[in-house]
Amino acid sequence: MFRFVLTRVLVTGLGVATLSGSLLAQANERVLYVSALDARTKAPLENLTATDVRVTEDGRAREVVRVTPATTPMPVAILVDNQAAAQRTIADLRNALVSFVAELDGIGPIAIVTTADRPTIFQDYTTDAAKLRDAANRIFSQPDSGATLLDAIVEVSKGLGKREEDRVAIVLVTLELTEFSNMHYSQVLDGLKAGGAMMSAVVLQNQQGSTQNDPARNRAVVLDRGIVDSGGVRVDVLTSMSYGGALKQVAGALKHQHRVVYARPETLIPPERTAVSAVKDGVSLTGAPARGQKER
Repeated sequence: MFRFVLTRVLVTGLGVATLSGSLLAQANERVLYVSALDARTKAPLENLTATDVRVTEDGRAREVVRVTPATTPMPVAILVDNQAAAQRTIADLRNALVSFVAELDGIGPIAIVTTADRPTIFQDYTTDAAKLRDAANRIFSQPDSGATLLDAIVEVSKGLGKREEDRVAIVLVTLELTEFSNMHYSQVLDGLKAGGAMMSAVVLQNQQGSTQNDPARNRAVVLDRGIVDSGGVRVDVLTSMSYGGALKQVAGALKHQHRVVYARPETLIPPERTAVSAVKDGVSLTGAPARGQKER
């Protein structure tokens, strides 16, 4: 089965091998959207060039043709865990979300979806900063509820899959506590892949809550593999007071993406694995293919 898997890797070593002139003449261009972060500070890097990026398909190096700033609109769905156990985090969560939607201003339409009991559209996609700020300030924890995070990822992915933009994102703000979804992780990962969203997450850690039952274990796999495979970033926090800084890091990764164009020989069948990594040490790259590209 055809899969795109883009890994975050810190690398040193040789530059990207180039394709021969005759092979380039028969190649077609492919597009990835990539975020570059300083591995130490996690700050976004804006001046990325073609010589800074390594792209491989099934282990074979591809010629990086050009790297430019990403400018196309990117819809972002923010999934908020507002289960009953989130009550103590709500004040910090609201403040962090207000700052987060302000940081994302101009990126594209943003929606806020809550996950307590069932996925609920709290604020539909909009570019209206006032509406988003008001919605963030109205988030509350729902009494006697658990999260339906996995259901929400699948439902939101279906909606994003119907959009025409060539890049979309999902951002989770979640606790590792009660999970009510009964979906197997494979269903969720398939749904995420079909929608083509880059999924990032800020996770308030709770060791006992991460593997105590099957729903929790399924959630743990999705928070691991789903983020890596889709080209997002994950930030774990120990206290809700860290939500603001963590979401600022995610915002930086989304707002400062690069459009990476590389060449794939026409004669190759679609690869099973595409990887993007940094040529230089100290740089972390995450990314995903642009949506809507036809396979040849």
